[in-house]
Amino acid sequence: MTDPTFLSASSLATALQTGALKAEAVMVAYLERIGRLNAGVNALVSLRQAEEVLDEARRMDRARDEGQVLGPLHGVPIAIKDLSEVKGIPCTYGSTLFHDYVPDYDDIQVERMRRAGAIIIGKTNTPEWGFGSHTYNPVFGATRNPWDLSRSAGGSSGGAAAALAARLLPLADGSDMMGSLRNPAAFNNVVGFRPSFGRVPTLPGRDAYLNQLSTIGPMGRSVEDVVMLLNVQAGYDPRDPASIDSPRFALDPAVAEKGGRIGWLGDYRGHLPFEPGVLSLSERALKVFSGLGFKVEAAMPDFDMERLWWAWTTLRSFFTAGSMRDLYEDPSRRGHLKPEILYEVRAGLRITAAEVYEASAVRTAWYQALQTLFQTHDFLVAPSAQVFPFEVDIPWPRMIAGRSMDTYHRWMEVVIGASMAGLPVAALPAGFSPEGLPNGFQLIGPPRADQKVLSLAAAYEGATDFLKRVPPLFA
Repeated sequence: MTDPTFLSASSLATALQTGALKAEAVMVAYLERIGRLNAGVNALVSLRQAEEVLDEARRMDRARDEGQVLGPLHGVPIAIKDLSEVKGIPCTYGSTLFHDYVPDYDDIQVERMRRAGAIIIGKTNTPEWGFGSHTYNPVFGATRNPWDLSRSAGGSSGGAAAALAARLLPLADGSDMMGSLRNPAAFNNVVGFRPSFGRVPTLPGRDAYLNQLSTIGPMGRSVEDVVMLLNVQAGYDPRDPASIDSPRFALDPAVAEKGGRIGWLGDYRGHLPFEPGVLSLSERALKVFSGLGFKVEAAMPDFDMERLWWAWTTLRSFFTAGSMRDLYEDPSRRGHLKPEILYEVRAGLRITAAEVYEASAVRTAWYQALQTLFQTHDFLVAPSAQVFPFEVDIPWPRMIAGRSMDTYHRWMEVVIGASMAGLPVAALPAGFSPEGLPNGFQLIGPPRADQKVLSLAAAYEGATDFLKRVPPLFA
């Protein structure tokens, strides 16, 4: 049989459930590959001892031999983003303040993955507290892009995306506030899916109601793999009051066969700058949808995009100040926070309640503007990133196409629209630059249309070969 590390997660799961492959043999193959290649990319961190995970794999094999399959992820190796808690494995959040913190509980999605039979081998690297779409932190250092080790893997799910691209994991979880499932998917030529808000529950911190910008979601090497993990992650949990019931998702070919209209958002009529080549790459990808029978046309919501940016940064800074204030106000811990976090907290502490209300009103108006657009379009498409993967040793791009970036996250503005509206988004590959650097686009659906988005994403995947490609250094 093919090297198991090159099997799709869905094929691997089937082989483990039928007994065609043993979990121990799969784990041996992945541990060998991780031991040989992870040091170069630095995607996986806080790895468990090899004998521990091998013992767990052997227990999975014994259960299978006795006719017991634990679930759809029976024996599948997985690592969890280092922003989610996993019982018995360090959770650093990429911060020196938590370098030795070992939780005694699992986050909800981790509980569900364990019950589904996954073997958790460690964590995937992330920026400090998830801030910024470039994965580096003072605990583990930077994650490098498997397509070019001198470049960024994106973030904040950069470790997850890089591990998938390098075939160090068959499947990965991530989270997304400002493109953290979408930017790294684009930078690494993999699939990320930001579900509708509430689709995947998580254990709330101090605030379970106000901050509704971020969500957990799946990443994979194929749309089918992403659906498999989403079906494990999704569904109501009473501990998360924002969570919703979720049907079991299945890919529906009728979505693509039916056709329809796709609105191309592009650069929002010149509002956003793009590195040369990024827009044209997405525009070429749009021709695939035309070939599938969709009418693709330029579209633009009737909205002041600078006003949307103001609302986004107001809410983001306000929520950051609320969650990080204790660390910020402790002089012994403030110095351990990265400059971008300090920027957010200081901005957030100046924000008034009236401004938060107004930002929420702007967010509501934006949702309504998109609803109007969805009356004439079945899906919307925008690039997933405004630049190609940049040099790994810079914190963030300061300039795009001659336009200076006035904040550390302005270069990621293209992703905020879907986040503000809580819409389902598949991040898909669009191809490569002449230098071989990946980029991608966002396929955005109407509210709660997760299955429709994933079904059309699968049709796009079937009409292209991007996801079949492996970084040359890791082939």
